[in-house]
Amino acid sequence: MIALFAIIAMKTKHRKTLVAIFTRPTSASILFADIEALIKALGGSVSEREGSRLKIELKGEQWRCHRPHPGKEARRYQVEEARELLERVGVLP
Repeated sequence: MIALFAIIAMKTKHRKTLVAIFTRPTSASILFADIEALIKALGGSVSEREGSRLKIELKGEQWRCHRPHPGKEARRYQVEEARELLERVGVLP
């Protein structure tokens, strides 16, 4: 479980991204780079794979996905998968 201190000490930009990920209906206007930055701020890692593939790890949980292209915004299903990852490790807004 992520320490409450890590969430409180989070930058405003990361906190806004976290709230946007959990907002329903799911937004399609969240930049994928902002999701990556949030994961890193929470102590996770983002590993580049072949092509646009990524392996995102956070507190022992993994999420394998593709970086969106040609646009920069995460697709709705990617935002939902990010939400599921955050819920599995106990990070809520």
